[in-house]
Amino acid sequence: MSGSIRNLEREYNCTVRLLDDTEYTCTIQRDAKGQYLFDLICHHLNLLEKDYFGIRYVDPDKQRHWLEVTKSIPKQMKSQPPFTMCLRVKFYPPDPAALKEEITRYLVFLQIKRDLYHGRLLCKTSDAAMLAAHILQAEIGDYDPGKHPEGYSSKFQFFPKHSEKLERRIADIHKTELIGQTPETSELNFLQKAQSLETYGVDPHPCKDVSGNPAFLAFTPFGFVVLQGNKRVHFLKWHEVTKLKFEGKTFHIYANQKEDKKIILTYFAPTPEACKHLWKCGVENQAFYKLEKSSQVRTVSSSNLFFKGSRFRYSGRVAKEVMEQSAKIKREPPEIHSPLMYALPLILPPYTALCCIRGRGLESLRDSAHSTPVRSVSHGDSFMTRSRSQAADVGGSTSIISDEAYSPSDSVLPTPVAEHRSVEHAAAAAANGASGSIQEEKESEAGTPTAGEPGGGEVDGGGRATPRAGAPLSEVEQANKFVLSVLRLLLVTVGLLFALLLLLIVLTESDLDVAFLSDIRQTPEFEQFHSEYFCPLRRWFACRLRWAGGLLIEEERAGAEEEGAPAE
Repeated sequence: MSGSIRNLEREYNCTVRLLDDTEYTCTIQRDAKGQYLFDLICHHLNLLEKDYFGIRYVDPDKQRHWLEVTKSIPKQMKSQPPFTMCLRVKFYPPDPAALKEEITRYLVFLQIKRDLYHGRLLCKTSDAAMLAAHILQAEIGDYDPGKHPEGYSSKFQFFPKHSEKLERRIADIHKTELIGQTPETSELNFLQKAQSLETYGVDPHPCKDVSGNPAFLAFTPFGFVVLQGNKRVHFLKWHEVTKLKFEGKTFHIYANQKEDKKIILTYFAPTPEACKHLWKCGVENQAFYKLEKSSQVRTVSSSNLFFKGSRFRYSGRVAKEVMEQSAKIKREPPEIHSPLMYALPLILPPYTALCCIRGRGLESLRDSAHSTPVRSVSHGDSFMTRSRSQAADVGGSTSIISDEAYSPSDSVLPTPVAEHRSVEHAAAAAANGASGSIQEEKESEAGTPTAGEPGGGEVDGGGRATPRAGAPLSEVEQANKFVLSVLRLLLVTVGLLFALLLLLIVLTESDLDVAFLSDIRQTPEFEQFHSEYFCPLRRWFACRLRWAGGLLIEEERAGAEEEGAPAE
């Protein structure tokens, strides 16, 4: 009934949360495609280099999806209107400094700052201090003792957790090393520093390996990455990846490395829907970064002889075409009225402040609280949540990415509008004066374990414990999988035999003069089949065709008589 009610509506309200935490609300038609909404948002932001961005939404089962631009929006959304989504960077630029326009660099800057805050961009303490100092310089300008009292950097939470020692280091760099840098320069330096890190462009997908150990799979501008603990255990360049495939919860990566060394990596996603989303993200990223032009994009299928899979095709331009198109942008750069960003109050959102100061001319940007002004919680000298165990060194592709374990706070806590912090972070922010609107957005799902916690199960809406997500298949599931594969094999075999039989009948009844067909025609069995079954069936079809043709002739005559009657 709910579906019928939605089908009666001709227009739907849609809210998109932007990277600066403001909201863009619009009305879309029932048959509007994703491209229409995406173009509306890009026009609202005055954004031309839009191929790096995408619209993300979350279904009622808390599974994230990227909105497909070629499909109808209501048909993709499993929830009831009004629809809520968010604008995010979908394809991270391989070289952010090469972006043509400042507005594009700023939006990427906001995304990476968000990645840093949620623990997706993991780095060593020295790099973290430099990144945070660049954020301070870009958002409040040069250090001024009269405006920035002792401990001013603690009003900003750049990471899930960090210590007072790190706060002092951030303030020292901001006071001494970044004096005189404009917001544009600080943002550019921030992007260049972030681009050099191992976890740049990582959108983690929580999985488990064949041994049941937690892992995070991700696709970056440079290839496929597997992170465990504080190490990068696998890195495959895009030209090495030959095939991506999924079957249920199982995800396979096929690759060819040096000296024709073929490898297959297998991981288990929490749900079949999460595995399919992982596969689609991999297909899109591989096409975007690997291909030379969009005409080379092909439809990819995950099916094989025994499993009915999915078909998917990336629709859009590839990275090389995007760079070539960006070089052709000829419009005048936005005017910069004043570089004194630090003159604005700290509560002004950075995107609104940038528009007011730099003269971007973007409209309909609401005032909202700053995305990160909350007092941090200090626990030791680390700025990330420390894992209880470290992954073992695996092969020559293993590299340590930081002193802390990779444990993004929101990797398993998706929400309809934006990323969330964990319950601990949300409580800490509330205790330290986070704004109401941002606090509501950041509130996490109660009872859901964070990605870095070992053991334990998930809790469903009714409070019932469910098995751990991403665990290897049980014996019952493996038996069911085997039975289904056998049934599919039988169906395929029967279908092939039936098709071969029909082909043999057509050939024997034809006029082809082939030796083995002539021998078949002379057998008593064929003559009996021809006289008792084939000929009566052929006469029946011929009668039906003549009867249908007679009806058409009679209808044409009746129509001609009706047209001729008024003329008389």
